[in-house]
This record gives sequence, C-alpha cells and structure tokens, in this order.
Amino acid sequence: MENLLFPALILLLFIPIFLSSRRQRRAAQEMQALQAALVSGDVVITTSGLRGTVVDASYEETVDLEVADGVVTTWVRAAVREKVSPVVEGDAAESSEHSAVTESTDGAPGSRT
Repeated sequence: MENLLFPALILLLFIPIFLSSRRQRRAAQEMQALQAALVSGDVVITTSGLRGTVVDASYEETVDLEVADGVVTTWVRAAVREKVSPVVEGDAAESSEHSAVTESTDGAPGSRT
C-alpha cells in the first residue's frame, strides 16, 4: 500500500498542471487565430485598452488602427486583445436612454422616485 501512495500523489499533482497547460495553449491558439483573421472594418480593443477600427491589415506583423477621425496608428498584431461589435447609432441611443431610466429609478440621493 505504501508503494502506491507516492505515485498516486505525484499523479494527483500532475493532472491539474496538465489540464491548465492545455487550457492556456487553447486560449493562445484562439488569440492567434483572431489576430490572423483581422480585416478592414473590424473594431478591436488593444492590450492597453485602446479601441480602434482596423484600416489596413495587409501586413503580416502589423495592423493599422484608426483611433479617431483621421488618426491612424500602426500596432503589432499581438497587441490586439479582442474584437468587438461596432455600436450602431440606434443601439447607442437606446442604451443611453436605458441607463438614464435606470439611474433615475435606483433610489440614489438626489433622484426623484
């Protein structure tokens, strides 16, 4: 019985390490696939939190992002953290109306109920 205790303990410690490395490897592959699939018009967020629209993704290592009207910056593809859906004008108006209603009905000081 004592002969099996040490190998069983090693096995119990190795299983979570193995599963964690697989999860990290899968996440890294998904991130690389996202960065390789960038096309003009995609709205992305960089690792530093900057939101921009892809203007030119024809280079292998870099991507050009428009961060304001007429302001285009060049970023390394690895700096792109996620792709987000662009906000449509009608959706933005609805979400701001919803947040205004929520703020006025939450019972915060200074609000009328």
